[in-house]
Amino acid sequence: MTAFMVVPQWQGSSSSRAMRLIDGAEAIRGDLPSSSTMDIEVPAGAGDALGTGVSRFSSIVTVRERMRERLQTCREPVVSIGGGCGIEIAAIDRAMERTDGDLAVLWFDAHPDLNTPETSPTGAFDGMALRGVLGEGHEVLAASAPVPSEHVVLGGIRAVDDPEAEYLDASALTALQADELEGDRLAEALAATGAKHVYVHVDLDVLDPADIDGTHWAEPFGVPLASLVELIGAVRREHVLAGAGITGFAPASLAAATDDLSAILRVLGALTRS
Repeated sequence: MTAFMVVPQWQGSSSSRAMRLIDGAEAIRGDLPSSSTMDIEVPAGAGDALGTGVSRFSSIVTVRERMRERLQTCREPVVSIGGGCGIEIAAIDRAMERTDGDLAVLWFDAHPDLNTPETSPTGAFDGMALRGVLGEGHEVLAASAPVPSEHVVLGGIRAVDDPEAEYLDASALTALQADELEGDRLAEALAATGAKHVYVHVDLDVLDPADIDGTHWAEPFGVPLASLVELIGAVRREHVLAGAGITGFAPASLAAATDDLSAILRVLGALTRS
């Protein structure tokens, strides 16, 4: 059985659409089973950086602690619905605990999210999220159960900041760009981690903009929807799903959200199908 956790955190984004992430999370929530869906309250205020180099730091810390407390009550895999990518650190921490560290992280995203407060051009925490999963970045926000870099596979990246490129060159992470993302290469990369369990992160901007309009950082030449659904299905046939996250849905309006929901529900179905 799968549980769902809706976390409409917008404070980690520097996009002009940031607050639309609230609408996106609520739109997805409308199609989730109420009996197995939890809601995390997000502060209404933006929050303060408090000198950390992380914009809206105080609000992000509050959401993280609320997620951690609620996740401790969950015994089944949880699919987190954002909001932005910053919600994933608490969720992956819990997956690491539940699997005793036997976990690979598959990070589907147009961006690698590997900045730190020192390298980020904006201070936006969503762009630091995977670095936090690795236990790096600001000490308060970094993972309490870091994932080893050799257990992380990036898929679909195509917009990389210079400091992120330097980090990737020196790291044991496996990174597959959108035009390199196909079944055999992904299967080999995940098999090389040696992990039985997998956490699948899907920032919807990994998709080609032809298949989805409502993302907060659209990038051209993305992964076709049908290919992403097929890849997720193949991963689930070979690995035990320890958790997942869908982030980055920021529709231009509530009416526009309806146009994208069919695509998002296909991704959600691939993640949760028995």
